[in-house]
Amino acid sequence: MEENQRLFLMASPLQGHITPLLHLADILFSKGFSITIVHTLFNSPDPASYPHFDFRSISDGLSQTEASTLDAVHLTDLINVRCRNPLRDLLAAALSQCRQRVPCFIADAALHFTQTVCDELKLPRLVLRTGAASSFLVFASFPLLRQKGYLPVQESRLEEPVVDLPPLKVKDLPKFPSQDPEAFYKLVCRFVEECKASSGVIWNTFEELESSALTKLRQDLSVPMYPIGPFHKHCLTGSTSSTSLLTPDKSCMSWLDTQERRSVVYVSFGSIAAISEAEFLEIACGLANSKQPFLWVVRPGLIHGSEWLEPLPSGFLENLGGRGYIVKWAPQEQVLSHPAVGAFWTHNGWNSTLESICEGVPMICMPCFADQKVNAKYASDVWKVGVHLQNKLERGEVEKTIKKLMVGDEVNEIRENAFNLKEKASVCLKQGGSSYNFLDSLVSDIFSLESSTSKAH
Repeated sequence: MEENQRLFLMASPLQGHITPLLHLADILFSKGFSITIVHTLFNSPDPASYPHFDFRSISDGLSQTEASTLDAVHLTDLINVRCRNPLRDLLAAALSQCRQRVPCFIADAALHFTQTVCDELKLPRLVLRTGAASSFLVFASFPLLRQKGYLPVQESRLEEPVVDLPPLKVKDLPKFPSQDPEAFYKLVCRFVEECKASSGVIWNTFEELESSALTKLRQDLSVPMYPIGPFHKHCLTGSTSSTSLLTPDKSCMSWLDTQERRSVVYVSFGSIAAISEAEFLEIACGLANSKQPFLWVVRPGLIHGSEWLEPLPSGFLENLGGRGYIVKWAPQEQVLSHPAVGAFWTHNGWNSTLESICEGVPMICMPCFADQKVNAKYASDVWKVGVHLQNKLERGEVEKTIKKLMVGDEVNEIRENAFNLKEKASVCLKQGGSSYNFLDSLVSDIFSLESSTSKAH
C-alpha cells in the first residue's frame, strides 16, 4: 500500500461514539493509512494515548452550561450547527496544505452537518454508524412509524406489536428524554437522510449477527455497506490504550480472580444513564438478596442528587462478607472476558451489547433510552442471549431475574446461544470471514474514492 494516504475522522463527542471511532481509526491505521482525528474541545480524547495519530481540535462554541447538559440530543444539535464553519475551515486548509492524498472524510452518523461541508469541498464522505443495524432500521422507519401513529409513543399502546418491524412492540421503540421531544425525531430523520447522500456506511456489527437488517438497509439506503465489526476484536498494530474518558479501577480484576467460574454478576449502566436514589436502593437490595457475587460500576453522577455511594445503607458492603465489589468505572472488556463473570446486567448501549456477545456472556437487559430498547429486544428475543428485566425495578424482581440467568432452568440454553454467537463474532474477523472481506472492500473502495479528490485539489 502507498504511504501517502491520509484519512480524516470525526466522532460525536460522547463516550459511546468516541470509543468505536478510535477503534476504527486503529483498524484503518493497521491497513497503512495515516490518521487525523478531528475533535471538539468538549470531551476531547487524550492525544498521548494515540501517539500514532494526528489530532486537530475545532471550536464547538459550547458554553460551560451547554457542555454540562445531560440532554445528548440538544448537545448534538448544537454541535451540528456550531462546528460547521470551523470544520470547513480546517478541512479546506488541510486539503490545500496536505502533501498526502486525502481520499475521504469519515464522520459519525450523528454529525449530519459534515455531509454539506464535504459536498462544498468535493470530498467524499463515509459515515460511521456506531450503533446496531437493527436499531438504524428502526430510525430509518421513523416517518412511517409516525404516519401509522406509533410515534410519539403512547403509554396506552406499549404492548402493541409494531407490525412493520417484528419482533418490536411499541415499548421497544427508541425515545429520548429531551427538553424538546420533537428534536430527537428531527435529528434521527436528518442523519438518516445524510447517510443516503454519503459514499457508504461503516458498521460496528457483523453480517451473521444482523443479516436481515443489513439486507433491508442495503435496499433502503442504496449506498455501499461495510459491516466490519466487532471493531474492538480486530488484531491491531496501533494503540492498546483505553479509549475511556473515565479512568478504570483495575483493582476489581484481582477481586474477580478470587471468585468461582461464571459466578459473578457484572453490573454497569454505561457513561450517560442515570437512576433515582430509590431505584439504586432496589438494585442494591436485589443484588444482595440474590446471594450471587457481584461487581457493580457506580459511576459518579449515576444517582440523581448523590455524589457516589451515600444512599447505600450503613454497613451494606461489610454485611456481604466480600461477595460484592463496587468501583467508579471498570475496564469492561477485561471484566467481560474474565472466567468468573457469568452475567452482565447492562443498559444495552451498543458497545456494551457487542462486547458481551463477543465474550459469550449472557445479559440482563435494562435499556434506558434511544437505541438501547431495540438492542435489548434483539438480545433477549431474537439472539436469545439475555433476559429482560421486566416490570418495575424492584428488589424482588431483581433477585428473581438474576437467579433466572445464573441458576435457572433456561440458563444452559442461553449460555449455549451466547457461546455460538461468540464463535461467529470470532470467525467473521478471520481470513475469508465476512468482516475480514468487507474490510478489504472498504480499503479498496477508499482507494477508488481517492482519484476524484486528488483531481479536485
